[in-house]
Amino acid sequence: MAGCSGQETKKPAAPAAPKKPVLMAPFRFHKLIEVSPGQSYDVLSWGRGAEEAGSFMILHSDSSAIKYTTTTGDLDGAIIDVYNSDMDVDGNPEILIQAKSKDTTNYTSIYAFEFNDNNSKANKLDFPKLTSSQRKGYRGNDNFYIKEGKLMREFPIFNGTGKDAKPSGAKRQLEYGLRGNEFTVKQLSKDSTDVKQPDNQPSKTEERKSSDKRSSSSSSKSSKKKHKRHRG
Repeated sequence: MAGCSGQETKKPAAPAAPKKPVLMAPFRFHKLIEVSPGQSYDVLSWGRGAEEAGSFMILHSDSSAIKYTTTTGDLDGAIIDVYNSDMDVDGNPEILIQAKSKDTTNYTSIYAFEFNDNNSKANKLDFPKLTSSQRKGYRGNDNFYIKEGKLMREFPIFNGTGKDAKPSGAKRQLEYGLRGNEFTVKQLSKDSTDVKQPDNQPSKTEERKSSDKRSSSSSSKSSKKKHKRHRG
């Protein structure tokens, strides 16, 4: 009789995915990083008014020792992401905050701290700026990630300047490490924004040298012929 009633049995609705908690003003960003059981870092940004400026907080919770510490600083731009690593392999975690600015010179800022003394004391680390050669063709769009304990940085290279700049199709890749509380930088990519000569085509310098050799050889042969005619 149930089959003849024409009524279909409704399937139970799938449980809804938990919604991400909405941050209340003046907070704008939050990410939790758990370094080890009982050791966690809550990274937040906050501020009222302009979105291009504000402050950040790193709230460290040591629940096993019942210790709680706060590290704060001024923020230029908006936080894009936060990374955790141990680049110098000393057992002390590093917290790296990536912020994106609208500044046309420095598109990305990294705020770096190493926590020691049971992960409670923050030591500020100066993140190195791009050198003139590393900045060549740089127009932002940085991609940061952690690979084998190192901080990796990639960004596209542009040809030209200003509004006329166009992507070259190449990318620059840098690897950041830590030694003695100072960052080390290694460029892994073999990119160049300069036009290279094909392998089978001589460069202008080689062409000039070859031309000079031909000119010198021709002049020497002409001189020998003149001397022979003079002797006859």
